[in-house]
Amino acid sequence: METGTIISEFMIDLRAQKLRAFLTMFGIIWGTVAIVVLVAFGMGFKKQTAANMHGIGEGIAIMFPGKTTTPWAGYGIGRQMFLVEEDTKLIAARVPNISAISPEYSTRSVARVGENVMNPLVSGVNIVYGDMRNIIPDAGGRFFDSYDLRERRRVAVIGNKVKELLFGEQSAIGKTVLVGPTPFTVIGVMQKKTQPSSYNSRDQDRIFIPLTTFASVYGSYRLNNIIYQISDPRVGEETERQVREVLSKRYKFDPKDEDAVWIWDTTEFDRLSFYMFLGINIFLGLIGSFTLGVAGLGVANIMFIVVQERIKEIGIKRAVGATKSNILLQFFSETFFIVFSGSILGFLISYGIIAVLGMLPITEYVGTPEMSLEVVAITVCVLITVGLLAGLMPARRAANLDVVECLRM
Repeated sequence: METGTIISEFMIDLRAQKLRAFLTMFGIIWGTVAIVVLVAFGMGFKKQTAANMHGIGEGIAIMFPGKTTTPWAGYGIGRQMFLVEEDTKLIAARVPNISAISPEYSTRSVARVGENVMNPLVSGVNIVYGDMRNIIPDAGGRFFDSYDLRERRRVAVIGNKVKELLFGEQSAIGKTVLVGPTPFTVIGVMQKKTQPSSYNSRDQDRIFIPLTTFASVYGSYRLNNIIYQISDPRVGEETERQVREVLSKRYKFDPKDEDAVWIWDTTEFDRLSFYMFLGINIFLGLIGSFTLGVAGLGVANIMFIVVQERIKEIGIKRAVGATKSNILLQFFSETFFIVFSGSILGFLISYGIIAVLGMLPITEYVGTPEMSLEVVAITVCVLITVGLLAGLMPARRAANLDVVECLRM
């Protein structure tokens, strides 16, 4: 009955002060929209940036042979380093943080389908390369398997731009492409992906064949580079050091000589971007929180006015037996009802804004705002804090009023 009384009294006061109630609630609505949309936009931008950067692969490092720049074990400087397939087995066995590793051969070769000719980069790789580099075939295609490597099959996975230039609109799966004088059967076409960074050539402009086939067709045994994937990006620098130590013992060079074996660790950007976007999201969250905080101050100010207008009512209630806790609960509940109602409307409006933004062609550049559980949790925590601060002080003032002074008003 006490709860029903509080609600009925609040509804009476709400109807009596429609404009004031609307303006008070509008502040909460606006503050909720601000924090939800800003944080959702920050989360979407973070995810899109990560997806763009991971077009080259997630948690990978690319290793290239170079020249020594320091003397070591009786050898002078300027000695050319070479990498071979056995190095990948040695590294995989000696470095525990590496989850996958692949050799990579590369060469430029003329590719021809009928009268369509181009000069793509042809890469010989193993089975795990596709997963590491996000070379995902379109529906109906596949990447290499163990049978392809064991039998040195002349099969190819081609980039989406290669497919467009050589095959046009027709399907490429099962068709033959001449790579130099050698015919290859296309078993997969790479899905289109965003790849702002690359080495040698964009994946969309490449042809991938099994590394065993590459070695037999081109007679190669020296690798262009080695790619490995890291289990824990947080220890990427330590993993890089261990890889150089393993190779330095095999090829007799200074393990601190980074020019002898140059390693591009893409996880460095992941570590940098984590802190960068953490700062951006905190900044956006603070802007939204300050907006919501200002709205909370408006609610608190209105509730102080409400308390002042209802002093005589409070005195009568206290005189007939209402306790301080009854008065405290009444005004505290009214504040929370305003905050709760405004936040619900704010969430609904935010959902509509995010849905509209999701239809705009901006995803590739700044991502799509996303109302995730993380965004909702942050907003709810801020709303609870605002509700507590906005409701507690006016409610305490109402509860602590002197009964006699109230009745004199």
